[in-house]
Amino acid sequence: MNPHDSKQLVVAAWQAFASRDKERIAALFSDDAEWLAPVGNATALAMPYTHHMMGREQIAHFIAVEFGKLFSADVKVDFRSVYAEDNVVIVEERMQATLSNGNRYDVDYCFIFELRDGLIARVREYMDTLKGARMVFGSLDRVPASG
Repeated sequence: MNPHDSKQLVVAAWQAFASRDKERIAALFSDDAEWLAPVGNATALAMPYTHHMMGREQIAHFIAVEFGKLFSADVKVDFRSVYAEDNVVIVEERMQATLSNGNRYDVDYCFIFELRDGLIARVREYMDTLKGARMVFGSLDRVPASG
């Protein structure tokens, strides 16, 4: 894919994520897709859910169903930048939301999307895990131990 098409695919993915339509989301990922986030991140600990999702079905289920259990419908994503080189797209963004416990959430992220045959094959997610834990749990002494 050329860089423009790669960017378009990733932007379309974020639109699909916002729809919370499981089939629409799954259609963007390869069968063997992976989504990797930092071990012990607050979202994985609060759900509890894995930091390493494997396969389009698990990824789509998390985004369409599980994500909404922690983050309310007022999720706002602001793209700071989107860079593409061949089949790799880097997205820098800020996500804000109200959490199910009423706390506000406001964290910066960086995502690296690896594309293959016009689909997302791998996502690596990076964020400020300490800030996320403070927002999700209110206090660091409330953060559950990670596996």
